[in-house]
Amino acid sequence: MPKNSKVTQREHSSEHVTESVADLLALEEPVDYKQSVLNIAGEAGSKQKAVEEELDAEDRPAWNSKLQYILAQIGFSVGLGNIWRFPYLCQKNGGGAYLVPYLVLLIIIGIPLFFLELAVGQRIRRGSIGVWHYVCPRLGGIGFSSCIVCLFVGLYYNVIIGWSIFYFFKSFQYPLPWSECPVIRNGTMAVVEAECEKSSATTYFWYREALDISNSISESGGLNWKMTLCLLVAWSIVGMAVVKGIQSSGKVMYFSSLFPYVVLACFLVRGLLLRGAVDGILHMFTPKLDKMLAPQVWREAATQVFFALGLGFGGVIAFSSYNKQDNNCHFDAALVSFINFFTSVLATLVVFAVLGFKANIMNEKCVVENAEKILGYLNTNILSRDLIPPHVNFSHLTTKDYAEMYNVIMTVKEDRFSALGLDPCLLEDELDKSVQGTGLAFIAFTEAMTHFPASPFWSVMFFLMLINLGLGSMIGTMAGITTPIIDTFKVPKEMFTVGCCVFAFFVGLLFVQRSGNYFVTMFDDYSATLPLTVIVILENIAVAWIYGTKKFMQELTEMLGFRPYRFYFYMWKFVSPLCMAVLTTASIIQLGVTPPGYSAWIKEEAAERYLYFPNWAMALLITLIVVATLPMPVVFVLRHFHLLSDGSNTLSVSYKKGRMMKDISNLEENDETRFILSKVPSEAPSPMPTHRSYLGPGSTSPLETSGNPNVHYGSGYLLAGTPESEL
Repeated sequence: MPKNSKVTQREHSSEHVTESVADLLALEEPVDYKQSVLNIAGEAGSKQKAVEEELDAEDRPAWNSKLQYILAQIGFSVGLGNIWRFPYLCQKNGGGAYLVPYLVLLIIIGIPLFFLELAVGQRIRRGSIGVWHYVCPRLGGIGFSSCIVCLFVGLYYNVIIGWSIFYFFKSFQYPLPWSECPVIRNGTMAVVEAECEKSSATTYFWYREALDISNSISESGGLNWKMTLCLLVAWSIVGMAVVKGIQSSGKVMYFSSLFPYVVLACFLVRGLLLRGAVDGILHMFTPKLDKMLAPQVWREAATQVFFALGLGFGGVIAFSSYNKQDNNCHFDAALVSFINFFTSVLATLVVFAVLGFKANIMNEKCVVENAEKILGYLNTNILSRDLIPPHVNFSHLTTKDYAEMYNVIMTVKEDRFSALGLDPCLLEDELDKSVQGTGLAFIAFTEAMTHFPASPFWSVMFFLMLINLGLGSMIGTMAGITTPIIDTFKVPKEMFTVGCCVFAFFVGLLFVQRSGNYFVTMFDDYSATLPLTVIVILENIAVAWIYGTKKFMQELTEMLGFRPYRFYFYMWKFVSPLCMAVLTTASIIQLGVTPPGYSAWIKEEAAERYLYFPNWAMALLITLIVVATLPMPVVFVLRHFHLLSDGSNTLSVSYKKGRMMKDISNLEENDETRFILSKVPSEAPSPMPTHRSYLGPGSTSPLETSGNPNVHYGSGYLLAGTPESEL
């Protein structure tokens, strides 16, 4: 053999050498296609399976352990929404009654679709773009839409981590800076800041000191430099965690996924020891059955299931694609779903225990303030002392005594009672005050912690927990962007990951303006919900109706070693698509009936006011929804009319350290024929087609030879180690 031949170079060098098929097979013996790993329709021998598994292990990174993988999935699915959105929805939608629709939808939609995403990622071993391109090329746009939604979510989600970083560093002082209103000194006079006096110290700190928020979304107000620095720190942390892929993020998950449970356990124990904690927990778990059947409750429960499990984002698929083929992803789906639900309930217990404590403090404060009013009325003879029960002692006034006194005065002074301005001071009223999202974490919970002994310690722990919860979700979100792009376009991992973080930081400056919080509301509440629902519906349809549920179940049986329950067959085929179609319709109707809006903080009033988005903001919102959903119809049309190739007729063979690997390169038709059948093109039974279109389940391959009806060459030119040869 010539010394300068490519084969000789391959044998004496470890460098990656790519050569044409003709060069390779000129020195090889004719291939028996029945025993070859290239035969798809024929019987696959144990040798073929061993080669596939060995090549897979070499080509694709893998998790160091099953524990690392489970922690990654938990870190992605368990996020900030479990801490503040789930408790808020429980409080808003009937307490314990809300758990019924949530559990039902988790079982019939959440777990089946979570299992589906885990299975396709593990089976095909690619990111979302490669997975859905393989399952159905015409629906290949699903993967691109998932990447765009991940980008939208990542842009604002990291801003929330930035807020947590700001509060984390502010917690290292005593007293906490949000425990008291600031005092403005003018010479010898000291006046409490009016905006703070009208609201509360924690509310003032959040809106004025942290966000320095404007009165509306139309008032930009420029960048908030404090939050800009925090956003830079947040993206730096995320970038360092994901720059090496799962090799770096997997190690981070050991801390970021486990630490929040340590903090939640500490808060639960501390919360249960607080006065009034039981009142909060009983209030939460007391079901209000009249709300349980409301359509709005079921719609919000379904949305929470989607976001809680990370369905449609691509992160679940990306993480599972690094698994071994024989991993029991059915067990993983059930385990992660249970832990996610358990975490939501645990967080709700903690939140309502602490809020019960806060409600008792606020109720006692209300009693003291109103008792002072009554004393004033008694001293000015507006009220008669005969109205006060003899056992009431104003020095040690209990809530029960005040309630008795309040009822007597209201009965006697019925005609003039409203003019007295007395409040009932009911504990139920305090517990019923719903605080949503960031307000629950940065206002209500933060205010409660100011009453804790050693409050800075608890504040540091709480915001460090939020940072880690957000980091785990951001790692999964970034994987939903980087994994499919790197798999599909073969871009350098480190360079692309760093580029994504830099790009996201600069775009994220939109959210650290003084009006940035209103854009967070737009992205969080509206931009991702509808596209995600469409993505999940099409994922279900692609597997259940196009690829084929029976075929998919059979392949799961081969992969797992046992047949999944028939329950999944009916959920994937009928129940889940129907439920999601109803959810999508309800979401569209809701947007039409109730125009999108946001809660604006009005500085002069020191209060929130609900405002509708202006026309330009509505145009931006519609654009975001269209951009996120556009790849799906575009790819469908392009591939339906053959304007975009599905990429099946692109193949070359390269050698690396003596092993055959897949590389993307265009081949001549004769090279393909020679590679698959023999050395010489004339020996081929029939010419190979120049284009392979998608074949649905049960379709006949165009590669069947007319000369021999018993011989089939499969549905494409496939190599061991590629996803097509694995599913």
